[in-house]
Amino acid sequence: MRFGHLACFLISLMLLSPLSSARELVGGQDENPSPEDVPFTIVARDTPSIDGETWAITIEMNEEEHANGTVFEITTQICTNDGVCDPPVLMDMTVDERTHAIDLKPKDDHTYINWRVKATYEDGNSTNFPQGSWYTTWSSCWQNDGAYGGVDANAEKDGCGSQQPIPGFGALVAISGLVMAAAFTRRD
Repeated sequence: MRFGHLACFLISLMLLSPLSSARELVGGQDENPSPEDVPFTIVARDTPSIDGETWAITIEMNEEEHANGTVFEITTQICTNDGVCDPPVLMDMTVDERTHAIDLKPKDDHTYINWRVKATYEDGNSTNFPQGSWYTTWSSCWQNDGAYGGVDANAEKDGCGSQQPIPGFGALVAISGLVMAAAFTRRD
């Protein structure tokens, strides 16, 4: 009976361990690789990402990895302001020698774009960068812990977008509709 309790306890710890290692995102603060920890450098990256506009990143593989036949894959994931993340997507890349580039169009109301690099070495072994997590590029209007931020955040709307509805515009449209209906109504 004691073995059963110990087994349940160990399984519970294993299931909870990913939760304890989860990173805490700070709204608007991009998560970037540390150059000494990865086999590539970021050549160019759009930041912040903007709803419906092309987001691109270009990385350059280190010479040592290129010389030993390492192959890169880049995976992205888009998360929205309602707290839902799309499934990860393996991206089609443009590769020119050591340079690898991708681009995508994030959907409306996205919070951030997650991305990571998988390096597969000549011997078949592979490593994800970062391991067990993502690098993050925040959008121009994001929501985190109930607060909106970013260059396109609109405090008056408590959300995103620079356009405020014109006061009374709905009433003007309704009155115009009534006037036109009255003008076209046939009187006996």
